[in-house]
Amino acid sequence: MEKIVILTGAGISAESGLGTFRDEGGLWVQHRIEDVATPEGFARNPALVHAFYNARRVQAAKAEPNAAHVALARLQQDWPGEVIIVTQNVDGLHEAGGASDVIHMHGILAGALCAACGHRWTAPPEMAVGEPCPACAAPTARPDVVWFGEMPYRMDEIYDHLAEASIFAAIGTSGQVYPAAAFVHEAIASGARTIELNLEPSAGVSSFDETRFGPATETVPQWVAKLLGRR
Repeated sequence: MEKIVILTGAGISAESGLGTFRDEGGLWVQHRIEDVATPEGFARNPALVHAFYNARRVQAAKAEPNAAHVALARLQQDWPGEVIIVTQNVDGLHEAGGASDVIHMHGILAGALCAACGHRWTAPPEMAVGEPCPACAAPTARPDVVWFGEMPYRMDEIYDHLAEASIFAAIGTSGQVYPAAAFVHEAIASGARTIELNLEPSAGVSSFDETRFGPATETVPQWVAKLLGRR
């Protein structure tokens, strides 16, 4: 059975109202990445970082999955082989759209992490400086998201899946953030066919066998229908 490994980035959630890094007027434009998405930024000003992620958490909670999320969930359900979804996104829209066992390599907004003991729990709508860990009581709660300079989650598992992939798809990702930008090369080395689905060509577009450009709500359902229709 052919195994499909899919990498998704911010572009798949943009049509659900969640902005990408590069969107004008979005949350990211109002802050420097160094201030709100690095361990050093959190150490300097934890109140600012909590306020930023509280706003993102509220925004994500209001968002609804779009046709692209739903199409990937359908592919998972109807494909005779395994379909692995790896996302760089910290929203929960894949799950809301019906997908299961999604690998959140950059963590998730709905999670909290203790910087002292590593315990994880469901984040409240608003987190505050000095919030205690429910496991060790240390006042070191932080969002359970991977910041720049930190190692993404479940990388060994992701590489194992890429080594077994027959098809690799990158959807709505810029191809500029590593290690995810190199996943296509891992898949190629394993003999996978590769496809990029994006609003516009990514930085790594030349590495893909096939490309489809346009809104994710159009290209992803069309691609899934083609895959399922060929059976």
